[in-house]
Amino acid sequence: MSTDTAGTAARDEDPRSGGPADSAFVRACRRLPGPHTPVWFMRQAGRSLPEYREIRANVAMLESCRRPDLVTEITLQPVRRHGVDAAILFSDIVVPVAAAGVDLDIVAGTGPVVAEPVSSADDVARIRPITRDDVSYVDEAVRMLVKELGGTPLIGFAGAPFTLASYLVEGGPSRTHAKTKALMYGDPDLWHALAGRLAEITLAFLRVQVEAGVSAVQLFDSWAGALSEADYRRFVLPHSQAVLAGLADAGVPRIHFGVGTGELLTAMGEAGADVVGVDWRTPLDEATRRIGPERAVQGNLDPCVLLAPWPVVEAEVRRVLEQGRAAPGHVFNLGHGVLPETDPDVLTRVVALVHELSARPADQD
Repeated sequence: MSTDTAGTAARDEDPRSGGPADSAFVRACRRLPGPHTPVWFMRQAGRSLPEYREIRANVAMLESCRRPDLVTEITLQPVRRHGVDAAILFSDIVVPVAAAGVDLDIVAGTGPVVAEPVSSADDVARIRPITRDDVSYVDEAVRMLVKELGGTPLIGFAGAPFTLASYLVEGGPSRTHAKTKALMYGDPDLWHALAGRLAEITLAFLRVQVEAGVSAVQLFDSWAGALSEADYRRFVLPHSQAVLAGLADAGVPRIHFGVGTGELLTAMGEAGADVVGVDWRTPLDEATRRIGPERAVQGNLDPCVLLAPWPVVEAEVRRVLEQGRAAPGHVFNLGHGVLPETDPDVLTRVVALVHELSARPADQD
């Protein structure tokens, strides 16, 4: 696959030395040796950074996601500050469904709030497919970032069908996902129609990012851990598979992540990603056993550890790296996102520590 951007995306046929495809991050995703274990953090471009809080002070979340200049600056901030091995596009999982015509807002302190929750076939029919023109600001932001990042890979971003569907059915965040499960169990045809439409939108959204030049993509299924494995396989797996299979020819690594998904890791591995993200509850060596040797793993330091004294942080980083050696490829990350109260200097120290502890001589690459 080619790209018409001025930057260099991490395509299979473009492993030029010093480019994103030859980066430690992409090599780990592809289960290839590299100079060190790569590290980036979910929500690294976010509320823990004072420069982020300053730039977002008077800008609503959805507006900030639709302004290429802000997306570019916010995405670059943690790369500059922490020296992470990858940037992740600053966005929100509801951006594409808003572009598809769903009336919603991201309310501070609450999260996405949907004006008219989905409960009928007519509601699903009103959620239209999206094109690049609908999210042209994302296309523009990615192209700007690829130029700015040079050899640092950029990760594309999207929410998985189940998590998006839960927001749309519940009308906002939910602890129990009761309405979502009631719809799944009570009207499976309507559920699959909704999840199928969201899979199409998610795939189109990620395709826009791939064509603009991202070096990898991550599919976030934040709420999938609310399900049993049987329900996951019946109601979720086919739709996540559709998204990931739709990117099989894209030439970039695909990462799949969920929270509380220890019992789902085998099934999530079957969804078709190249890398499976693991939260902090499951040790990486056990996660690798469940996922299998065909996929790399990403994770999985507990974000709360970063609030502890440095000797505790260091010991936990060492443990995660040691357990990650069981995997055919390991991308160091947190088991979920950076907490707002995290000291950014601790993140910077973690990056340096991971690089130091995992450094490999050039002749071992």
